[in-house]
Parts: sequence; C-alpha cells; structure tokens
Amino acid sequence: MNVLRMFTVVAVLSATLFAPALLASGAMLEEKHTIDGYTVTFHVMPAEVGKEMGGSHDFMIKIEKDGKVLRDVVANSKVIHPTNQSESKMMMAMGDWLMAGYDLGHEGRHQLMVLFKTTDGAKHQGGVFYGGH
Repeated sequence: MNVLRMFTVVAVLSATLFAPALLASGAMLEEKHTIDGYTVTFHVMPAEVGKEMGGSHDFMIKIEKDGKVLRDVVANSKVIHPTNQSESKMMMAMGDWLMAGYDLGHEGRHQLMVLFKTTDGAKHQGGVFYGGH
C-alpha cells in the first residue's frame, strides 16, 4: 500500500472513529444545509487563544448560491444556551465567512440560528445544534 493511500485510510478511520467524540465534547462542528435554495455552511469551533472575538467559540456561516459565495448579505445570529437563556449578535464579514463569537464552552446542547437577508430583500433562516446530545 503506498503512503498516500495509507494516509487516506488512516484519515477516514480517524474521522469515523473520533468525530462523534469531538462533537460530543463540543470541539468543532461543520454542517451544510440548503435554505431556500442557498447552500449554507455552518461552522463552530473554539476560538484561538488570544484571538477570541466576543466569546470562547467562533460561530461562522458561509452562504453560496450556484457554487458562488455571496458576500453582500446581512446576517444576525442567535444562540439559545442549555439554560434557555438566549443572546443575539450581528455577524461580521471575515473573507468568505460571516462570524460572531459566543461563549459555548459550558456543558449541554446549544441551538445556533441565523437570519440572513439577501440583496433582493428576502429573509432566510436556519440553524444547527452544537454540543450535548
């Protein structure tokens, strides 16, 4: 077995075996959803130490239509914490992504939602769950 093929097998096995444990511990999440014809990638990860922007975790989305990233959208985010307390933040542009920082390091399942407005004035919403079970 050549080295590249062996690396691929190890990477696939690692992702299969360890990804559920990482998500359960709240390490990282990446999911794609189709919302009103737009492909929205949700990405949540711990913020880099010393580069936190509003919280312990970065909540990011990328919005695409027909394979092209949309950069002229306005998005608001909302998190409902396991305690049922909620908070909302406007998302800021970071390259192809829109981002907001939240404190998500505590135990339990967080509901993360976005509401984004496209240039045609239409509003679209969706979300994911992060952490917990």
